Amino acid sequence: MESATRERIADLISSLEGKDGAELSRATSPGGEPREMNGKDVARNRPRTYPYFQYLPYEVEDNAQRQKNFDEILKHLYISIKAGDFASGATYWTKEIRNWLGLKFDPTKEQRLKMVRLYYELSLAPGIDVVAAERFSGMFMVLTKRKHYLRPIADLILDWRPLYRELKVFVLPSESGMGHSANAKRNFRTLAKLCAFAQLYFDPKEIPAIFEEILPYFSTSFTEGAYVVAGLLNLLLPTAPAVAGEENLAPQHYLPTLFHLRSLINRSRVFDTIFIDLFSRMARDCLVAEQIPFTEHGIFTRDQSSLIFTAILRLLEIPVGQATSPYSSTIDISAGLAFMLERDPKKHPVAHHIARWIVMSLSPACLDQPGSIMTNLEGLIQAIETFFHPSNAGAWTKSLSQLVYYLADFFVMRWNREKSGEMEMPQERKLNEPLKRRFVLCLREVIFMGIYAKSGTAMNFSLSTLQSLAYLEPNLILPGALQRIYPSMQGLVEVHRTTSSLRSLQVLSRIMVRTKGFRCHVTTMLGLALPGIDANDLEKTLYTLAFVQSVCYSIPFHDLTEGNDDVSGSMLAVDWITSEVDRLEREGSNIELDYQLELSDKDEELILRSSTAGFAEFLLSFLGSVFTLLENLPDPSRVRSGSPEENVVNTLPATFTPLLASLSPELFDLALNKIAEFVANHVIHQARDAMAFICNALCKVNPSKALKRLVPVLIQSIRTEIDENGAASTRNTGPDVLPRDRGLVWSVTMLSMCIVHVGDVVLQHRDELFDIAVYMQQKCKGMIPTVYVSNYIHHLLLNLTVTYPLDYSLYEPDVLARGLGPQDWGLIPDPRNLNIKWHVPSQEEVKFAIELFKSQGERALLQLTGLTDGTSSVKRDGVDKEWSDEVSRNLVLLRLLLSGVALLFDSKAASKKSVESPSDQGEDILTKDNNEGAQEAHEDDPADGSFEDLAEEEVRPQFQYPVGYLLEEESSSYEELHDLRERVGIVLHKVHQFLVEEQEDDVSCFNPLYTAYRSWFIDVGIERSAHTLDRVARLLSADINPYKVSGLRKQYPRPLLLRRAYMYHLQRVRHNAYPRPKSELDKQLLLDLAQSSVSLYTEVRRNAQNSGEAALKVVKGGRRLLIPPLLEALEKSVEASDFPRIKGAIYSLIFGSLCDAINKDWKQAPRLIKAYIAASTADKPSIQKLCASATLQVMEFGRPLERRVLIDEDIVEKTAPPEDVTSSIEKKKNIVDKKRILIEKKKAILSEEMVHMARTSHWKKASRTAAIVITLGLRFDTIASENMIDLVAQGATDSHPSLRGLYASAFVGLLSLIDTRACAEHSYENFLKGKQHFPAKIEVPTGRDDPDWTGTFLANFAKPDAEYYIDHDHPGWLTWTKTMPAYKVGDDLALEYDEAERQALTQIGQVLTREWFAKFFGYLKQEPRDSSADRFRLSNAMLLVYTFELMYDGYTAASLSDIKEEVARVFGDGSDRHEHRATAEILGALLTSTVDKKLEMRTEVWDYAFPIVRKVFTDGLTPENCSYWLTFLHLILQGKDPRRSWPIVDWLAGFRLDMASNAAFKESSKIQLVQQCISDLGWHFQLEKPILKDFLEHLDHPYKGVREAMGYTLASIYRTRYHESYKDIQTLIETQKAASSIGTPPYQPSDDFSSTIEDVFKRLEKWREEREPGQQTPSSYTSGSKTVLLWLDTTLSSYECTQLLKFFPHIFIEQLLHMMDVKEDQELQALAYHVFRQLPNIPHRAGEDKELIASLIHIGRTSPLWHQRLRVLINMQVIYFTRLFLLSRDQQNSLLECVANMLEDPQLEVRLGASSTLSGMIRCSPVTLRTTIIESLNEKLTKMLLDNPLPKRPRFLASGASTGTSTPTPEHSKIVLTRHAAVLGLGALVQAFPYSSPPPRWIPAVLTTLANKANGDPGMVGKSVKSILSDFKKTRQDTWHMDLKVFSQEQAEDLDGVLWKSYFA
Repeated sequence: MESATRERIADLISSLEGKDGAELSRATSPGGEPREMNGKDVARNRPRTYPYFQYLPYEVEDNAQRQKNFDEILKHLYISIKAGDFASGATYWTKEIRNWLGLKFDPTKEQRLKMVRLYYELSLAPGIDVVAAERFSGMFMVLTKRKHYLRPIADLILDWRPLYRELKVFVLPSESGMGHSANAKRNFRTLAKLCAFAQLYFDPKEIPAIFEEILPYFSTSFTEGAYVVAGLLNLLLPTAPAVAGEENLAPQHYLPTLFHLRSLINRSRVFDTIFIDLFSRMARDCLVAEQIPFTEHGIFTRDQSSLIFTAILRLLEIPVGQATSPYSSTIDISAGLAFMLERDPKKHPVAHHIARWIVMSLSPACLDQPGSIMTNLEGLIQAIETFFHPSNAGAWTKSLSQLVYYLADFFVMRWNREKSGEMEMPQERKLNEPLKRRFVLCLREVIFMGIYAKSGTAMNFSLSTLQSLAYLEPNLILPGALQRIYPSMQGLVEVHRTTSSLRSLQVLSRIMVRTKGFRCHVTTMLGLALPGIDANDLEKTLYTLAFVQSVCYSIPFHDLTEGNDDVSGSMLAVDWITSEVDRLEREGSNIELDYQLELSDKDEELILRSSTAGFAEFLLSFLGSVFTLLENLPDPSRVRSGSPEENVVNTLPATFTPLLASLSPELFDLALNKIAEFVANHVIHQARDAMAFICNALCKVNPSKALKRLVPVLIQSIRTEIDENGAASTRNTGPDVLPRDRGLVWSVTMLSMCIVHVGDVVLQHRDELFDIAVYMQQKCKGMIPTVYVSNYIHHLLLNLTVTYPLDYSLYEPDVLARGLGPQDWGLIPDPRNLNIKWHVPSQEEVKFAIELFKSQGERALLQLTGLTDGTSSVKRDGVDKEWSDEVSRNLVLLRLLLSGVALLFDSKAASKKSVESPSDQGEDILTKDNNEGAQEAHEDDPADGSFEDLAEEEVRPQFQYPVGYLLEEESSSYEELHDLRERVGIVLHKVHQFLVEEQEDDVSCFNPLYTAYRSWFIDVGIERSAHTLDRVARLLSADINPYKVSGLRKQYPRPLLLRRAYMYHLQRVRHNAYPRPKSELDKQLLLDLAQSSVSLYTEVRRNAQNSGEAALKVVKGGRRLLIPPLLEALEKSVEASDFPRIKGAIYSLIFGSLCDAINKDWKQAPRLIKAYIAASTADKPSIQKLCASATLQVMEFGRPLERRVLIDEDIVEKTAPPEDVTSSIEKKKNIVDKKRILIEKKKAILSEEMVHMARTSHWKKASRTAAIVITLGLRFDTIASENMIDLVAQGATDSHPSLRGLYASAFVGLLSLIDTRACAEHSYENFLKGKQHFPAKIEVPTGRDDPDWTGTFLANFAKPDAEYYIDHDHPGWLTWTKTMPAYKVGDDLALEYDEAERQALTQIGQVLTREWFAKFFGYLKQEPRDSSADRFRLSNAMLLVYTFELMYDGYTAASLSDIKEEVARVFGDGSDRHEHRATAEILGALLTSTVDKKLEMRTEVWDYAFPIVRKVFTDGLTPENCSYWLTFLHLILQGKDPRRSWPIVDWLAGFRLDMASNAAFKESSKIQLVQQCISDLGWHFQLEKPILKDFLEHLDHPYKGVREAMGYTLASIYRTRYHESYKDIQTLIETQKAASSIGTPPYQPSDDFSSTIEDVFKRLEKWREEREPGQQTPSSYTSGSKTVLLWLDTTLSSYECTQLLKFFPHIFIEQLLHMMDVKEDQELQALAYHVFRQLPNIPHRAGEDKELIASLIHIGRTSPLWHQRLRVLINMQVIYFTRLFLLSRDQQNSLLECVANMLEDPQLEVRLGASSTLSGMIRCSPVTLRTTIIESLNEKLTKMLLDNPLPKRPRFLASGASTGTSTPTPEHSKIVLTRHAAVLGLGALVQAFPYSSPPPRWIPAVLTTLANKANGDPGMVGKSVKSILSDFKKTRQDTWHMDLKVFSQEQAEDLDGVLWKSYFA
């Protein structure tokens, strides 16, 4: 735990430096080539920003000392590695290195390089313990976390192969043989993370090798291959730029190939994500490389860039109209094992990759080129801007806000690093001002919408973005922000906008304060924010406080008008602000405020000075608001509940500290008076803590003034409360403070917070403070008030003995001395030049502390002694709880006293009763830093079995660094202090004894007793119990967060920089707190804790266990002391069935740190395991549950130790120390080896005992035992003992189902271990290296130079005989390699077993009798317990495969004929589904197990099994059992050569449809079998021709089931026909490069395929004409169409969808529209509609869509059926949006024109559709196009409306009562239609901008035209006008006050009556 917190801290610290520790460091900029440093010893390429060592208030060690310690650590690490002690030794020293680095010490570059190589090797060494490997990987990541430590390639190159070797085991299991069953697999996540760190250091020269190795596995015939290749490329491909002149390593050489691979798997989200990730890293790393050409598209080409932008649009998943998602849900399911290669989307969101790609490709070249990255980014944001609006929230909200956040963040980072020179790059690529301006303008609008988002996450992202943009361009962002903030702060708009505005102010304050002109607004903003402090809205209060805090950290609250004659008072500022606010309101949204030009520096300074005159007023009203808030706080709920009240109380001190620190002296006095008065005159119980924090802030900022004012008042009020009001005169029952005591508690709390962290000023009030402590201790009774008193003493002691900074000022002393002026607003301090005022306790203070400690401590000891030996006046009568109260309060006091002076205790003195070491070296030098120390520990010979735990006993050197210890050793105060501590310990022990004997049920006393124990143990030298460092670190990181700017380092306000120094001091203190040797008293107290850990009372147990765990971490060798008594307690309580004690013992032994100790030492392990198993049968559910959750820990005990670790000795030798350490290595190696042999021996003995136990006991006990035996008993060398083999083999047919499952899996484990061993040729080393020898496997040369080779290769699969079998799917699919793996046909293919293996197999074989099989088969056909288990169970088949193999080899007692008879019995008459399942499993196993057997054996088995299978396939399939047989087929075909199962494949391929049959299921199930066969065999299935012919002839099959199966099978056949089969990788890359920058388009339809499709559709057309319109019954047309639609649908939603592209325009669209018109068959309509909607989602390349668009337009214009015209609109909109970056301008124009013309369609539905489509298309068009369209349409439509007025009604009708039924004339209808078209068109223009606020300039005119000219129209025209106008108002509720300003007076009046009804109408 301690180490965990230590590491946690290390993480925290590292995360304070970089954005987010390890995670985001990958986003850092590419390093380029840093300036060469002179000398190789330089530690860093970039010097530290913060000089940690020079700020400490004491002398620190010199660099030589640090290096000496570091060498010492490295020496020990080297010894451990050479001795093979990884799990305990090497990991310990690794932790030491981490700690050393954590203290900000830097190794030299040489050392870092050696360590990086060493840890890379260790992380991936075969055979290493998994836990240790995790540790080493972590260390590797720490060492390479920042790029400026080691420059990629220039300093360090790593080899990718070891990582690849480890990854391969996971994702290409078929390649690495049998998998590693015995070698526990590593954690996959860690490997993937390792890749992220190591990838930078892979050499780009390796790119061809990586392609050669990985690309051949690519195959879409077995899709997993494609995913694995993409995932591996993403993890391993080096993206660093190669040296100039190597053409074949330049990105553009292989990018076309990557784009080609990307297009082989279309419609896949995973592929999009992977490639964008890869491309974005390439963009980042190549940006700085001069040798790589760089254009307006970055390192990419125009085509590549448009494709990537199209993918980005897809990834954002923006919904368009009625379109379906661009991704197909079915594709990514087939990624299989490759899911392990995906980056965790939470840590690596896709938005991060997209933003990185865009920003790293920007350069000034983007400014003037059309189609550049910048232009496209603008197009992208404009197209999706409406999706940022708060009213338009959905699944996309988070990813959009993330995207914009990362865009701005990367831009800021790049900008800053280019400016600081950290990112060196060619001048012409550097970002410049115009580009920055364009970038900010592009994101500005969407961010102003985003900050009002409804989702919290989106709002946080948007606010951070706002901050980044304002940082880049304050003059562009701040005016708009102010314009939105002023109205909302003045309460003119909705509440939620006010919160957003407050939060925006908080993030902008830093920038406003620094920007000329805008800083004059700050004081006004503070005033406007005050009403936000409101007890009714705590959330708003929090944001207000945060805003005030951020302003206080940036500006001094000094009235700058004083002593200046030219400004008096705040009038000037008030006038200026008023005029500015007016101007903001007046000018509307495009306002530009350029104060640089408008204001002269002098005027601006005058206004600023004038604005500071209002600070006093602000301060008073702020304090007033806070007091009101405190008075109205609700009663505190439970502590740490995370309630808003609690948040407010925690935020107050964070706001007050900077506020009070920034006040001028006059204002400080004002605040002091106000607060002091409040404290003296109020008692608000629930605001106690908050008020105390405020007092603390006051006293910290100016201790002398504040204490002088507060201490006397508080002391007086305490005396008054006690003397006059009788506070705390009697004990109180219940947990709350009584009203009588509240005044006292209030004053004590205030006082205790006033005197902590305020320095030596308390000495001025020494006597009063001392006396009041004594006085209160005498007078107060009762538990609750006295705790506050003890707390006060604790605080006083801390204040006197702790070192801390006493400096909270915003400015350095010299700046304050010269007087502050406007130039000091927003000053950024230099972290390298700080002068920190520290409080270092003086001798005087220490004396006072010791005196206080003694007086209070002696009194408590006296009272406790009296209470326990009965001499006290308070008696134990059992009625009143007074005795318990007194005991508890004294224990609490002791605990607080001990932790209060923790820093004065010295761990040497604390443990001196046991280890006397005259320490004359002074405090801070290494104790025992001598080699004898390391050797004196092992004098006794360890072989006698009394084995000690190496880790605990070996005297490891400890590295102490100076931290400013206060006492002289051996001085009188030192002695008496430690003496008193010793006596406290003795009294605690006595109290424990007394309580255990006399008051065992008095839980309330045990509680404080054990927390006192805890402090006694852990608070020595550092107050561990307070977790000071964690707390300081957490608060600091929260406060720093708002000031972080990407690419800048530590630009924080001065107080935060000072806190960083304090934190560093605490880290040093923490580092020194090593575990100490235990004294006699320590032992005694530890045993006390052990005794209570098994108490009867839950509370007592828990407290004792927690204290015990804490104590064990700080005392050496405590674990071995506690294990025996606890084990004994467990054994006894199990015998006596003493449940509470069983629980206590199990928790203490198994769920704590003792468990590891027992596991390492193993002496006590057998006892623990036996006791655990006995306990697990206890008759109490809670214990059963406890034992169940402990199973895994106990199973760990059985894991084999590391036997052998393969490490590259050269790398280790490079870290060898200069002196000779061979003797130490030998010595250690002996110990390690002996220990291992001894433990393994014990494990073997135990394993035998347990086997016996498992056989004879009840199933519950047996199942626990079995689980442990299985890990204990299997070993690579000895395989397993005879008893064990017996147990497992017979257990597999046990009658109890869960036991049976357990044993069966163990049996498989045993058999696979034997096989693995045989494959590794019986050598452990081969096994570790993954060297495997399969007799049957051969490498066959490929004839890749022969152009007909692929054809011949495939043709062979259509013949039954083979010279060798090709089981793998990948060879030759994408490219051919020189040789391919194949398997021999014929004899002698079995593995060769050695003696040990044969013996085990023979023994197993004797168990496998006919009876065994009969029993096993019997269980197979039992009905499963739950329906989810009712499927073909591969685990059963696997076990049978192994047993049948033994049978063929003649090991088993049962023979094949026995099995045949048994199978017949199992199958029976085949009527029951369970019989089918069992038979399928058995036959599947029988056929699979013959793979490597002799030919005649195989023939015999096939001759027997095939007829049974054929019979079932022909007649026996039912809907119930079909799935079992499909899995059976999958088992024997998947990943194998079709010729191995030729009879079945051949028979299935011979299937023909029987049109006469009316058994639909029979037919369709057979087709399913055929389809299963085809998809399993993939492109190796070569018998498809006749099947295709048959299916295509009978497309119009009458049965639905058959049609569906046919549709799917047709798609499968065509899908698996595709393969590329390039000659070699070289050819592949060359071909793609030659084709185009995005490679060749895959899936081009063959002539054969094209003619088939055309033919099919011709027949459909013919059938369509034959069908009578309105025919209700199915016809050839409807049936045939459905089959074809299913086929198309399957193909279109799969990755080969692009093969149908060329048929869209002329064949599909028309036919689909016809099918949608068959009203009689709704199924057909729905299917056709579904397929039709898929069309626009199919990825075309640029230019491939010309005909498709032309055909859509043609139908829209000319089709006689209005349904068809309406439906093409859907696809037009989708195509327009998804292909925004690929369509040419002409295409965009023609689409828009077509839709605009359809507004005049005679059919109403089409007109409405066209209107909404048009507005959608305009909305997503790029701005330039948008404006031209709007202008032309607006003009055209307005003219249409005006030119076609409604004809006047004849006069005579108007007077009479109109019936309204007169028939309209054709002319009249035509005019109405035209008017409607115009109205809808204008409406579409207005609705294209639903949210833009204020609306574009042309909108008011359009609305007025509509209102004046068409509002009065009757019928649909008038209705449309009204809905357009009301929608316009509805979407603008929030911003109406702004939007109205766009309308002129007349326009507003025209609309007045129409748009919004006037009240007086």
